[in-house]
Amino acid sequence: MFICSRFVKMALFIAITATLFSCGKKNETAKAPPAAPPPVVDIIIAKTQSISDTVEANGTVIASDYVALHPEVGGRITYLNVPEGKNIAKGTIIARINDADLEAQVEKTKVLLDIAQKTVDRYAKLLAVNGINQSDYDAALSTVNGYKADINYTQALIEKTILKAPFDGKVGLRMVSPGAYVSTTDVIASMQTDDKLKIDFTIPEQYSNLIKIGNNISFESDAAGAKTGSANIIAVEPQIDQATRNLKVRAVLSNNNINPGAFVKVYLFESRNDHAIMIPTNAIIPEDINNQLIVVKKGKATVVKVNTGIRLANNVEITSGINPGDSVVVTGVLFARPKSPVKIRKVLTLDKIAH
Repeated sequence: MFICSRFVKMALFIAITATLFSCGKKNETAKAPPAAPPPVVDIIIAKTQSISDTVEANGTVIASDYVALHPEVGGRITYLNVPEGKNIAKGTIIARINDADLEAQVEKTKVLLDIAQKTVDRYAKLLAVNGINQSDYDAALSTVNGYKADINYTQALIEKTILKAPFDGKVGLRMVSPGAYVSTTDVIASMQTDDKLKIDFTIPEQYSNLIKIGNNISFESDAAGAKTGSANIIAVEPQIDQATRNLKVRAVLSNNNINPGAFVKVYLFESRNDHAIMIPTNAIIPEDINNQLIVVKKGKATVVKVNTGIRLANNVEITSGINPGDSVVVTGVLFARPKSPVKIRKVLTLDKIAH
């Protein structure tokens, strides 16, 4: 009886264990999650196109000749002729400074000169008959020459009280009024030529090989609408700026429809590639050494290492790693897993991605 009871208990234990194991397997099968759907991505088809490697620089439009008109001597303005915004000829009198004291000084010196000249004439007659010493005559003659020099000096000061146009050009805005007292630091008006405009711009020294006298450059100005044009390089500063390591360049504009002082963007073309492959910059997966792209091959994501070249505003050139016709993932890049299926939603183009 004892043996039978023992066998019964063992049979019950085996049956219960098998039942629990079977239930556990069913629960595990019921709890297993369904397979995740493949990530949805957008792609572009890699193709070749023409691009130019452009160097961009900041420039300023300047007049061929420009001057801020300052008086050479201080004093009160007695005459003012500033035809604002109009052209005047070289030598036109723009302003006069009160010169009454200088004119009086000239008259006074002329009187002294007349007296000294008469003394010299009298001494000359006496010297002819040995009536005076040669040294007395020389002293009187030196006095005459001194008065003449004083008159010339005062006349030069009077000339400085007259402000004339230094060249043919257009006058700017009047900065003073008649009767005002001005010093040599005050600006009466500005003047510039408007028949020939120039652009001064600077570029880093590593691009100095792009600068050659006679080469054409392109520029763009935002002043009064986006204006574009071309200019011809006429001069280069011989020495590179030691503080900025930039080279200063000057070019002459082909047209004069921009105001002097305007800010412009200057473009220099370094090279051209007619077989470049461009992709959106945000499709690049950066690494410490290499950059990567996700390419779809046979419905699965494949990671490829690429080298980049010219960078534009939104796109970058791929110099190696992909070929024309490859399907490059441009959206959903972070969700694509190597060697895993992906679902292509759209085939985009570069211009649609940019907009």
